[in-house]
Amino acid sequence: MKLVILGPPGSGKGTYSSEIESRLDIEHISTGDLCREAIEEGGEMSEKIKKYYEKGKLVPDKFINQMLKEELKEIDMDDFILDGYPRTVEQAKFLDGIIDLDGIIRLDVSDSIIIERLSARRICKDCGEVYNKLFLKPGEEGICDECGGELYQREDDRPEVVKDRLEKYKKRSKQVLDFYRDKIPFEVLKVEETSLPIDEMVDKILEKAERKNLLS
Repeated sequence: MKLVILGPPGSGKGTYSSEIESRLDIEHISTGDLCREAIEEGGEMSEKIKKYYEKGKLVPDKFINQMLKEELKEIDMDDFILDGYPRTVEQAKFLDGIIDLDGIIRLDVSDSIIIERLSARRICKDCGEVYNKLFLKPGEEGICDECGGELYQREDDRPEVVKDRLEKYKKRSKQVLDFYRDKIPFEVLKVEETSLPIDEMVDKILEKAERKNLLS
Protein backbone atom coordinates (compact mmCIF):
# COMPACT_ATOMS: atom_id res chain seq x y z
CA MET A 1 0.00 0.00 0.00
CA LYS A 2 1.45 3.32 -1.10
CA LEU A 3 -0.97 5.85 0.34
CA VAL A 4 -1.01 9.62 0.80
CA ILE A 5 -3.07 11.37 3.46
CA LEU A 6 -3.69 15.04 2.73
CA GLY A 7 -5.49 17.63 4.79
CA PRO A 8 -5.23 21.19 6.08
CA PRO A 9 -2.93 22.06 8.98
CA GLY A 10 -4.48 20.71 12.17
CA SER A 11 -6.61 18.08 10.42
CA GLY A 12 -4.87 15.31 12.37
CA LYS A 13 -3.18 13.65 9.42
CA GLY A 14 0.07 13.10 11.31
CA THR A 15 -1.65 11.58 14.34
CA TYR A 16 -3.82 9.31 12.18
CA SER A 17 -0.86 8.28 10.02
CA SER A 18 1.10 7.24 13.12
CA GLU A 19 -1.80 5.06 14.26
CA ILE A 20 -2.07 3.46 10.81
CA GLU A 21 1.68 2.79 10.91
CA SER A 22 1.22 0.89 14.18
CA ARG A 23 -1.83 -1.05 13.05
CA LEU A 24 -0.57 -2.14 9.64
CA ASP A 25 3.18 -2.26 10.37
CA ILE A 26 4.05 0.02 7.47
CA GLU A 27 6.37 3.00 7.16
CA HIS A 28 5.02 6.44 8.04
CA ILE A 29 6.84 9.26 6.28
CA SER A 30 6.30 12.82 7.47
CA THR A 31 8.24 15.55 5.71
CA GLY A 32 7.82 17.68 8.83
CA ASP A 33 9.64 14.98 10.81
CA LEU A 34 12.32 14.76 8.12
CA CYS A 35 12.92 18.51 8.44
CA ARG A 36 13.17 18.34 12.22
CA GLU A 37 15.56 15.39 12.04
CA ALA A 38 17.74 17.23 9.53
CA ILE A 39 17.93 20.25 11.84
CA GLU A 40 18.89 18.07 14.81
CA GLU A 41 21.60 16.28 12.83
CA GLY A 42 23.26 19.53 11.80
CA GLY A 43 25.24 20.01 8.62
CA GLU A 44 24.55 21.81 5.36
CA MET A 45 20.89 20.79 5.01
CA SER A 46 20.23 21.77 8.62
CA GLU A 47 21.40 25.33 8.03
CA LYS A 48 19.32 25.65 4.86
CA ILE A 49 16.12 24.45 6.54
CA LYS A 50 16.61 26.43 9.76
CA LYS A 51 16.48 29.73 7.90
CA TYR A 52 12.94 29.00 6.75
CA TYR A 53 11.75 27.52 10.05
CA GLU A 54 12.92 30.57 11.98
CA LYS A 55 10.95 32.86 9.65
CA GLY A 56 7.86 30.63 9.75
CA LYS A 57 8.08 29.99 6.01
CA LEU A 58 7.62 26.77 4.04
CA VAL A 59 10.83 24.93 3.21
CA PRO A 60 11.39 25.10 -0.60
CA ASP A 61 10.26 22.12 -2.66
CA LYS A 62 13.78 21.25 -3.82
CA PHE A 63 14.94 20.58 -0.24
CA ILE A 64 11.80 18.65 0.71
CA ASN A 65 12.01 16.55 -2.46
CA GLN A 66 15.67 15.78 -1.84
CA MET A 67 15.03 14.57 1.72
CA LEU A 68 12.05 12.49 0.64
CA LYS A 69 14.00 10.82 -2.15
CA GLU A 70 16.73 9.83 0.32
CA GLU A 71 14.15 8.52 2.80
CA LEU A 72 12.43 6.37 0.15
CA LYS A 73 15.75 4.65 -0.54
CA GLU A 74 15.81 3.43 3.07
CA ILE A 75 12.32 1.89 3.33
CA ASP A 76 10.07 -0.80 1.85
CA MET A 77 8.82 0.98 -1.27
CA ASP A 78 5.67 -1.18 -1.41
CA ASP A 79 4.21 -0.29 2.00
CA PHE A 80 4.20 3.26 3.29
CA ILE A 81 1.94 6.14 4.15
CA LEU A 82 2.93 9.70 3.24
CA ASP A 83 1.63 12.36 5.60
CA GLY A 84 1.05 15.83 4.18
CA TYR A 85 3.16 15.35 1.06
CA PRO A 86 2.89 16.40 -1.72
CA ARG A 87 2.02 19.88 -0.50
CA THR A 88 2.49 21.63 -3.86
CA VAL A 89 1.95 20.65 -7.48
CA GLU A 90 5.73 20.78 -7.98
CA GLN A 91 6.14 18.16 -5.24
CA ALA A 92 3.35 16.09 -6.81
CA LYS A 93 5.12 16.09 -10.17
CA PHE A 94 8.39 15.09 -8.50
CA LEU A 95 6.74 12.21 -6.62
CA ASP A 96 4.90 11.06 -9.73
CA GLY A 97 8.25 10.76 -11.47
CA ILE A 98 9.78 8.39 -8.91
CA ILE A 99 6.91 6.23 -7.62
CA ASP A 100 3.38 5.07 -8.48
CA LEU A 101 0.96 5.82 -5.66
CA ASP A 102 -2.00 3.53 -4.95
CA GLY A 103 -4.30 6.25 -3.71
CA ILE A 104 -5.02 9.44 -1.78
CA ILE A 105 -7.22 10.05 1.25
CA ARG A 106 -8.11 13.71 1.71
CA LEU A 107 -9.39 14.90 5.08
CA ASP A 108 -12.10 17.51 4.53
CA VAL A 109 -12.30 19.66 7.65
CA SER A 110 -14.14 22.97 8.07
CA ASP A 111 -12.19 26.14 8.85
CA SER A 112 -13.97 26.52 12.20
CA ILE A 113 -12.88 23.04 13.32
CA ILE A 114 -9.29 23.66 12.19
CA ILE A 115 -9.12 26.95 14.07
CA GLU A 116 -10.54 25.29 17.19
CA ARG A 117 -8.10 22.38 16.95
CA LEU A 118 -4.97 24.43 16.28
CA SER A 119 -5.83 26.90 19.01
CA ALA A 120 -5.81 23.91 21.38
CA ARG A 121 -2.57 22.40 20.09
CA ARG A 122 0.47 22.40 22.35
CA ILE A 123 4.02 21.28 21.54
CA CYS A 124 6.90 20.25 23.78
CA LYS A 125 9.74 22.76 23.71
CA ASP A 126 12.31 20.02 24.25
CA CYS A 127 11.31 16.97 22.17
CA GLY A 128 8.64 18.31 19.81
CA GLU A 129 5.90 15.90 20.97
CA VAL A 130 2.46 17.20 19.96
CA TYR A 131 -0.61 17.36 22.23
CA ASN A 132 -4.10 18.79 21.94
CA LYS A 133 -6.29 20.09 24.75
CA LEU A 134 -9.37 18.73 22.95
CA PHE A 135 -8.47 15.11 22.25
CA LEU A 136 -4.80 14.36 23.02
CA LYS A 137 -4.13 15.74 26.48
CA PRO A 138 -0.90 15.14 28.43
CA GLY A 139 -1.09 13.35 31.76
CA GLU A 140 -0.21 16.59 33.55
CA GLU A 141 -1.34 19.90 32.08
CA GLY A 142 1.49 21.83 30.46
CA ILE A 143 4.02 19.00 30.87
CA CYS A 144 5.22 16.57 28.19
CA ASP A 145 4.55 12.89 28.96
CA GLU A 146 7.65 11.84 27.02
CA CYS A 147 10.39 14.02 28.48
CA GLY A 148 8.84 16.29 31.10
CA GLY A 149 9.44 19.38 28.96
CA GLU A 150 7.25 22.48 28.94
CA LEU A 151 4.39 22.62 26.43
CA TYR A 152 3.78 25.81 24.45
CA GLN A 153 1.54 27.21 21.72
CA ARG A 154 3.21 28.01 18.40
CA GLU A 155 2.72 31.54 17.11
CA ASP A 156 1.26 30.20 13.86
CA ASP A 157 -1.40 28.24 15.80
CA ARG A 158 -3.07 31.46 16.92
CA PRO A 159 -6.51 32.00 15.27
CA GLU A 160 -5.58 35.07 13.22
CA VAL A 161 -2.53 33.32 11.75
CA VAL A 162 -4.40 30.05 11.14
CA LYS A 163 -6.92 31.80 8.89
CA ASP A 164 -4.13 33.00 6.61
CA ARG A 165 -2.50 29.55 6.59
CA LEU A 166 -5.80 27.97 5.56
CA GLU A 167 -6.26 30.29 2.59
CA LYS A 168 -2.78 29.45 1.32
CA TYR A 169 -3.39 25.73 1.90
CA LYS A 170 -6.63 25.77 -0.12
CA LYS A 171 -4.93 27.31 -3.13
CA ARG A 172 -2.02 24.83 -3.10
CA SER A 173 -4.27 21.87 -2.32
CA LYS A 174 -6.55 22.49 -5.30
CA GLN A 175 -3.58 22.42 -7.65
CA VAL A 176 -2.32 19.12 -6.18
CA LEU A 177 -5.74 17.47 -6.33
CA ASP A 178 -6.30 18.64 -9.91
CA PHE A 179 -2.96 17.06 -10.84
CA TYR A 180 -3.93 13.67 -9.38
CA ARG A 181 -7.66 13.65 -10.13
CA ASP A 182 -7.52 11.37 -13.18
CA LYS A 183 -4.35 9.51 -12.22
CA ILE A 184 -5.09 7.49 -9.06
CA PRO A 185 -7.97 6.46 -6.74
CA PHE A 186 -9.11 9.32 -4.58
CA GLU A 187 -11.32 9.36 -1.47
CA VAL A 188 -12.58 12.24 0.66
CA LEU A 189 -13.30 11.80 4.37
CA LYS A 190 -15.37 14.59 5.88
CA VAL A 191 -14.41 15.38 9.47
CA GLU A 192 -17.29 17.01 11.33
CA GLU A 193 -16.24 16.63 14.97
CA THR A 194 -13.32 18.11 16.85
CA SER A 195 -12.97 15.39 19.47
CA LEU A 196 -13.77 12.07 17.75
CA PRO A 197 -11.44 9.41 19.25
CA ILE A 198 -8.34 8.72 17.17
CA ASP A 199 -9.21 5.01 16.85
CA GLU A 200 -12.59 5.85 15.32
CA MET A 201 -11.10 8.28 12.83
CA VAL A 202 -8.48 5.74 11.76
CA ASP A 203 -11.22 3.13 11.33
CA LYS A 204 -12.96 5.51 8.93
CA ILE A 205 -9.75 6.20 7.00
CA LEU A 206 -9.01 2.49 6.59
CA GLU A 207 -12.60 1.85 5.49
CA LYS A 208 -12.10 4.43 2.76
CA ALA A 209 -8.81 2.81 1.74
CA GLU A 210 -10.36 -0.65 1.69
CA ARG A 211 -13.20 0.60 -0.49
CA LYS A 212 -10.60 1.41 -3.13
CA ASN A 213 -8.76 -1.91 -2.58
CA LEU A 214 -5.69 -0.10 -1.21
CA LEU A 215 -5.04 -2.45 1.70
CA SER A 216 -4.12 -5.53 -0.31
